[in-house]
Amino acid sequence: MPDAAETDGLTVGQVSTRLGVTVRALHHWDEMGLARPSLRTAAGYRLYTAGDLERLHRVVVYREIGLGLDRIRAILDDSTADVPDALRAQRKQVAERIDRLQQLSAGLDRMIDAHERGLLLTVEQQAAIFGPEWNPDWPVEARERYGDTTQWRQYAVRSASRGPEEWQAVADAVAGLDRALGEAMDAGVAPGSPEANQLVERHREVFASYFPLTRQMQVCLGRMYEADPGFAAHYDGIRPGLATWFRRIVDAEARAHDIDPDTATWQ
Repeated sequence: MPDAAETDGLTVGQVSTRLGVTVRALHHWDEMGLARPSLRTAAGYRLYTAGDLERLHRVVVYREIGLGLDRIRAILDDSTADVPDALRAQRKQVAERIDRLQQLSAGLDRMIDAHERGLLLTVEQQAAIFGPEWNPDWPVEARERYGDTTQWRQYAVRSASRGPEEWQAVADAVAGLDRALGEAMDAGVAPGSPEANQLVERHREVFASYFPLTRQMQVCLGRMYEADPGFAAHYDGIRPGLATWFRRIVDAEARAHDIDPDTATWQ
């Protein structure tokens, strides 16, 4: 703490610079009786003493830990208060706030990583969860292709909150849907039937693990599943012709909701 010789007679501007608070805040604290300058010049200008500055330092500390100004005034004006105990209580609150901020920082780091990497899993975890066909380069490629889209941002928010167990649940849901699609095709389920429409809705629900999927977007996905060699190989590996059958049941359900599959767009 600066000594009295250095601090007696400081103007509001000098105190503002020393404490890193605005002149407006100092005037407000003065008006409400929280921290008033004790001296006056011959011209009537108020000046702060060393004691005033010590009180202001405490105001700043209390405010930083989240106390309201009325509460700060009550603490400072309580002549019976045990100062060491009050300081220990402050220290505890500061430590708790630091812990909360560290948790927030860690959460922001995960969010940044999720936006940049997609999956917050090691290569070994990805292989264990998604199976031997999984290519760990796919999330990077997806980021390069879709990183500026709303859907990628929605996906990143979900990814940031997931660990291996949550991703395993997603993988299990996808695998269960794939089996159900193959079994329905084997059973001769027709596009537009209640059974087919139920599977289309189930696909939208499962896909929501990545980002919300509208029916128009689902139509676009169905066409991509059929046309893209990688996706077509996946679905046709479950059942020959499954990629085309899936596109047909999606188109049929879209028509039932007044969507023309031939003009559907990603929206």
